[in-house]
Amino acid sequence: MRSTFLTLLAALMLPTSALAAPAATKPASFSAAQSLTAASSSPGNAYVAGASVVLTAPVAGDLSAVAGSLVTAAPVGGDDLLLAGSINSRASVAGDVRAVGGSIAIDAPVAGDLFAVGLTVQDSGRVGGSVFIIGANTTLANGAAGPVTIYANNISLGGIFTGDVQLSAIGHIALLPGTVIRGKLIYDAPERAVIPATAEIIGDTVYTNTSYLPDTNASQMLAFASVGFFIIVRIVGALLLAGLLAGLFPSFADTIADQMVLMPRRSLFLTILLGFAGIVATPVVIGVLSLTFVGIGLALLLLVLYALFILLAFLYAGIIAGTLLTRQFLHREQVLWHDGVLGMTLVSLIGLVPIVGVWALALFVFLTLGILLRLCFVFAFSHDGRD
Repeated sequence: MRSTFLTLLAALMLPTSALAAPAATKPASFSAAQSLTAASSSPGNAYVAGASVVLTAPVAGDLSAVAGSLVTAAPVGGDDLLLAGSINSRASVAGDVRAVGGSIAIDAPVAGDLFAVGLTVQDSGRVGGSVFIIGANTTLANGAAGPVTIYANNISLGGIFTGDVQLSAIGHIALLPGTVIRGKLIYDAPERAVIPATAEIIGDTVYTNTSYLPDTNASQMLAFASVGFFIIVRIVGALLLAGLLAGLFPSFADTIADQMVLMPRRSLFLTILLGFAGIVATPVVIGVLSLTFVGIGLALLLLVLYALFILLAFLYAGIIAGTLLTRQFLHREQVLWHDGVLGMTLVSLIGLVPIVGVWALALFVFLTLGILLRLCFVFAFSHDGRD
C-alpha cells in the first residue's frame, strides 16, 4: 500500500522534478522559531521561518524566508525568496530578490533582478538587473541597470536608469532631482509626471493619459496580480499551518500515516467514500437542522466542526504526503515540522494542475478526512482500547 501512494505522488510530482534532484554539495540550514535570530553563517542554502526573523550572519547560497517580520542584515551569496508581512533587506544580495509582503524596504544593492509585490515598496539600493514591482506606493531611489516595469498607485523614481522605464500609475508619478533615464520613459497616469529641470531623459518620452478607471489591459493585469497574490498568500498560510501541526502533534500525524499505509485496498476505497460522504452529507444535515428553532444552535456547531474537519483534512493531506516521502527516501520514521512544509508544498502544487491535479488532491483529502472520521469514531465509542 505504501508503494501505491508513493507511485501516485511521484507521478503527480513530475512537473516539480527539480525538488527531487540530488542535494547540493554544501549542506543547507533549516531554522524555525517564534522569534529567531540567525547569527551563524550558512555554507549553503538557508531556510528560515518564524514570527520575527533577524538574519545577522552571511549566507553563501540562497535564502528562503517566511515570517511575520523579517530583517536581513548580512549579505546573501545567492538569491532571496522572502515572504513576510514586513521585509527589510539591509545587506547586499549577489543574486535575484523575489519579495512578497505588506511593507518591503531594500536598503542595499541587488546584483540580479528585483521582483516585489507589496503595499509599500521602497528600494534605495541599486538593482543590477531588471525590476518588476506591483505595489500601492513605490519608490525606486537609486536607479537600475536593466529595464524597469512598475504598476502602482504612486511612483517615485531617482538615480540612473540604464534601460527603458515603463510605468503605470493610478495616482501620480514623480522623478527626483538629478534622475537620469538613458532609455525610454513610457508611462500612463491620470496626469503628467513631475519631471524637475535637473532630471535627464535621453530616450523618448511617451505619455498616455488615463482616467481613474483602468482600461482593459490594466484591468487584466490587476486581476492577474490579485489572483496571483491570493494564491501565494493561501499557499504560505497552508505551509505555516502544516508545519505547525506537524511540529506540535507528530504522533498524530504518524498515526494517520500508519493507517494509510497499512490499510487494505478495499478499506482504502471505503474510507475515500466515507470522506466524500462526510463532505456531501453534512451540509444537508445542517440545512435540515436549521429549519427548526431548536436545531439552529446544533446546526451552527455542526457547521463549525464541518469547516474545521475540512481544514484539518487538507492540512494533514500535505503532512502525510511529506511523511510518506521522508519514510521512503530518507528512511526516517520521526515526523518533523519541515515534513509538513514539504508535503504541503507538493500538495499545493498538485492542486494547481488543471483537472487531474484537482481530482487527485480531492481524492487524497477525501481519504484523509475518512481516516480522521474513523479515528474520531474509535476515540468516542471504543472504551476497551480495541478498534
